[in-house]
Amino acid sequence: MEKEEIFSKVVDVLVEQLGVEKEKVKKDSEIMTDLGADSLDVVDVVQVLEEEFNVKVPNTDIEKLKTVEDITNYIADKQ
Repeated sequence: MEKEEIFSKVVDVLVEQLGVEKEKVKKDSEIMTDLGADSLDVVDVVQVLEEEFNVKVPNTDIEKLKTVEDITNYIADKQ
């Protein structure tokens, strides 16, 4: 799967899970500061992404996923 396709799906998940406008989600958007997620939101988002992309994200890696691009790159590397 191409990175742009992964990015697009990640954006869709974030829009649905966080209730943010699609236009506000950029590659450099920080999940917690820019998109207003709290730690519980992050856990929910990760669970949906795990299902969507069939990847496992260990708890130790979750804290490394700060931006939308971090998530996109992480998923791309796992596929």
